[in-house]
Amino acid sequence: MGEGWTFAGEATGSSSDLVTLIEGSSFCLSERGGDLVAGTPQGLFHRDTRILSVWQLRLDDEEVDPLTVIAQEPYEALFLGRARPRPGRSEATVLVERHRFVGAGMREDLVLRNLGNEAAACHLTLRVEADFADLFEVKEGRVQPRGQYGVDYGDGVLAMTRQWHGQSRGVRVVAEDAVCSPGQLTFRAVVPPRGTWRASVLVTPVIDGEETPTSFPLERPVEQAGPSVRTSAWRQSGPRVRTADESLSHTLGRSCQDLGALRIFDPERPDTPVVAAGAPWFMALFGRDSILTSLMALPLDPQLALGTAQVLARHQGTVTDPVTEEEPGKIPHELRFGVEASLALGGTVYYGTVDATPLFVMLLGELCRWGVSPEAVRELLPHADRAMAWIEKYGDRDGDGFVEYRRSTDRGLANQGWKDSWDGVNSADGRIAETPIALAEVQGYVHAAYRARALLAEHLENDAAGAARWRQRARLLRERFEARFWLPDRGWYAEALDGDKRPVDALASNMGHCLWTGVVDAGRARAVADRLLSPEMFSGWGVRTLATTMAAYNPMSYHNGSVWPHDSGIVAAGLMRYGFTGHARRVAEAVLDAAAAFGGRLPELLCGFDRAEYARPVPYPAACSPQAWASATPVHLLRVLLGAEVCLPHGVLRVRPDLPDAFLPLRITDIPLGTARASLTVDLGGRVEVTGLPSGLRLTDEPCPCTAVDPPAA
Repeated sequence: MGEGWTFAGEATGSSSDLVTLIEGSSFCLSERGGDLVAGTPQGLFHRDTRILSVWQLRLDDEEVDPLTVIAQEPYEALFLGRARPRPGRSEATVLVERHRFVGAGMREDLVLRNLGNEAAACHLTLRVEADFADLFEVKEGRVQPRGQYGVDYGDGVLAMTRQWHGQSRGVRVVAEDAVCSPGQLTFRAVVPPRGTWRASVLVTPVIDGEETPTSFPLERPVEQAGPSVRTSAWRQSGPRVRTADESLSHTLGRSCQDLGALRIFDPERPDTPVVAAGAPWFMALFGRDSILTSLMALPLDPQLALGTAQVLARHQGTVTDPVTEEEPGKIPHELRFGVEASLALGGTVYYGTVDATPLFVMLLGELCRWGVSPEAVRELLPHADRAMAWIEKYGDRDGDGFVEYRRSTDRGLANQGWKDSWDGVNSADGRIAETPIALAEVQGYVHAAYRARALLAEHLENDAAGAARWRQRARLLRERFEARFWLPDRGWYAEALDGDKRPVDALASNMGHCLWTGVVDAGRARAVADRLLSPEMFSGWGVRTLATTMAAYNPMSYHNGSVWPHDSGIVAAGLMRYGFTGHARRVAEAVLDAAAAFGGRLPELLCGFDRAEYARPVPYPAACSPQAWASATPVHLLRVLLGAEVCLPHGVLRVRPDLPDAFLPLRITDIPLGTARASLTVDLGGRVEVTGLPSGLRLTDEPCPCTAVDPPAA
């Protein structure tokens, strides 16, 4: 494979004082003045490797005082600084501009502006170092020298390389006007009175001796560079929302911008976008995260969902490998290309996830419902069948009818659901659950996968008998789930079954996912809905991952009491599916309020403190931002509040809005529905009008057969 992806495991995040720039498989973490400081997680990264670990500008051997940073695009920032006053002067006269563009490396345009009336002689240096540390090492703070390092320099060029385990990583720094020496570029400039001086530096990754073409070549205007063109096209192609609420408008705009920035492109199919999990450490195709993000953002860009499905299908497991946890039919957890990742995981693709495989089939079903490229989805049906075979053979190893996980070796993730921290699954008394573990939400995903496969059989294969068989499997699973997961003495569903098939009896948000997938018995849905909105679970900013009454509860933990926006978004969708519109609206408004408090950008997670305790949401210090499924959550929540669902195979567009008055009037144009583009308006009285529907699609307030809730069990 050529150009590749990146990913890291559990988030450790970066300081909110840092500037993060991202584009494809490159990202840069810097000080607000633009420097990359040694001994920190800062740096320029490409394909899992830090190709710059130090990048420090000095003017006349002095630091530049930062003034501000202007970052208008995800890949671009302008750092403004002031040179310190010259000897004998009280005021500085030299302004320093560092215009940085990140993409397949980095370009930095340097400008010195002399605001004085006398020419300024300047000695500008850039200290440059590259440790070629793996992203895992940097994120976990365990960087150490590895392999053989080399430095080469000449006129305007400084090159650094490292050889390790038969692989070479390098960087080439080019600055025509610079004098280059090991670890440093030197510029000498005389800036005229009221004049400027300019220079440009290109930083190019070198992988196994081959240079990666830069995204921002000097000979091409920045607005014509690939990232600029893709960003402009993304913004022009999607739906447009007009609402009376400025906060909602700002949040949706920020979500759209961040999702566009988190797109990466399949190196083997450059026109195929997929969504990475998040910045800075998750710029990778990541099975679970990418699928859930695609599902939530599907009304924004169906091609993003299709591309994600296509690329995951190409990496679907074919053999059994205990080191990478690959198994036939299994959808991968993450794709990585750093040298250390290959050594640690046994390969560049790691498969340690229990939920990506049923979620993959759910995604194909949703693509079918939205009428996205039916032929392309039909081509993926063999992959859907391999996924279903994995669910029933490898996912259910003991034949009890439930999908469970247990890592194959000590290298793998101990927990392989979305709460994948080591202590993410525990009982009400705080005991860590022992594997193999059958998670409640995973059974829901499998239930939904069966129903999705039935839809695909019926409408893409004309196989009514096959569809009936898949629906029967869904019904049987639902019955087994009710019998084993419902806790009558507690009044909620178990979070999981442990290795001894005992219920893990914690009150957790997982059962909200079970509402979303329709596996919950309608007769018990009210109890679930009320529990999710109880003071123990609902913080006022969203639904906690774990109730305050549980022994392991900690509002500052990663998975045991924090609030994850995407989790709350899924809960809201589940509540709406079962008709609890008031509950769903409370959750949706709470999360959107949190987004407003964060300036329109939802972080990966926030602390689970109650809104009555603190008037603003408390940030989780290591949360990734932007993060894909958090960015997609506002788009998803608007759909929830509209009560909107689409099923072109059944000819149904359902809209039952329950919107806050402040949002009205609301108009959405250019909504992709099959090959058509529709517009939807909700007026001040809550009346709905839809125009531009494709032929055969009718507006109704009745649920689609795909998502209709089965009647309560007898």
